[in-house]
Amino acid sequence: MVIIEGRVLVDPLAIGRSAMAPNLPSPTAKEYLPAAAPMDSALPEAAKVEANPQKETYKVHLVWRNIIAFIYLHLGALYGLYLCVSLNARFYTFLWAFLVAAMGAMGITAGAHRLWSHRAYKAKWPLRLMLAAFQTMAFQNHIYEWVRDHRVHHKFSETDADPHNASRGFFFSHVGWLLCRKHPDVRRKGATVDMSDMDADPIVVWQRRTYLVLMPLLCFVLPVWVPCYFWSEKGWYSWYVAGVMRYVLSLNGTWLVNSAAHIWGVKPYDKNISPTENRAVAIAAFGEGWHNYHHVFPWDYKAAELGNYKLNLTTAFIDFFAKIGWAYDLKAVPVALVKKRAERTGDGSWVNHHHKEGETALWGWGDKDMSAEERTEIEQYKEKSY
Repeated sequence: MVIIEGRVLVDPLAIGRSAMAPNLPSPTAKEYLPAAAPMDSALPEAAKVEANPQKETYKVHLVWRNIIAFIYLHLGALYGLYLCVSLNARFYTFLWAFLVAAMGAMGITAGAHRLWSHRAYKAKWPLRLMLAAFQTMAFQNHIYEWVRDHRVHHKFSETDADPHNASRGFFFSHVGWLLCRKHPDVRRKGATVDMSDMDADPIVVWQRRTYLVLMPLLCFVLPVWVPCYFWSEKGWYSWYVAGVMRYVLSLNGTWLVNSAAHIWGVKPYDKNISPTENRAVAIAAFGEGWHNYHHVFPWDYKAAELGNYKLNLTTAFIDFFAKIGWAYDLKAVPVALVKKRAERTGDGSWVNHHHKEGETALWGWGDKDMSAEERTEIEQYKEKSY
């Protein structure tokens, strides 16, 4: 381990596949059931699944509750946008909606994604509590379910076990996966992913237990009440601007990482996977659009190779809290190792070289399939006393 004022450099020799994960209420929250057959604990997780294949005919089952809800939400978002453009709604209401959207985005990107899904850094309880509140405000399922689906996506990216499988097309990976029940492989192979760290986190457990009460309050009641109370906005306008429009735009910003960032862009680090580097998605998703890098190095807290905060507000957010001691053990990949990987598997937009076969997909830091070498060749920001 190399310590440089705490930053942790990791030698990632394996492909880590990802994409931003779940959103909106899912009627399939209990679809992750225990594996049907016992598995040899000595095998890597992916090997366990393949060692016990189970055949099951798959038929798409539409979830009409979600279909109707999304139709209403998107039509309502268009109306909310009209209220802003026509200046019927107050400008303060628009600014408030943007602020709430930003807080929710940080709950997803810095919280559910980089902290809890990938364990790319650690956070003291005040920051974890704040991020849990922000993640609840975003209304993309509770932290446990978000992390579970996202880790499954990392381990089995672009297969039937991937909740938002990009190989099924733009619409499915963007929103279609929320309009139907999950493929049986998502349930079956999802049972092999370790979630013990989530069970051991009291804030995650508390949020999960109180989610049905906290989510409506933080996602809709509070954002809609503030404009009405503080600057006398009409309730109707506040609902469609600070409530519906803000929520739908936030959802689509997240979904673009699943869809657009798997189709358009370059692949400097691994040309053999679908995720790409997409600047527009990075803007919409607060720094999550550098997706080819993130698939290859899922435990890097920056989720990008960028050395500054341009188009990566989430990294700036984490670094701020690292300065005051609330975030620590920030894991990052050394530039030399990034170059080495790009030379071996990139598409030439970074450098040209050959692809090395046989790497294991990982969901992030702490995945049981990580090699001993990967665990030791890291650069890490250590905790500062305060």
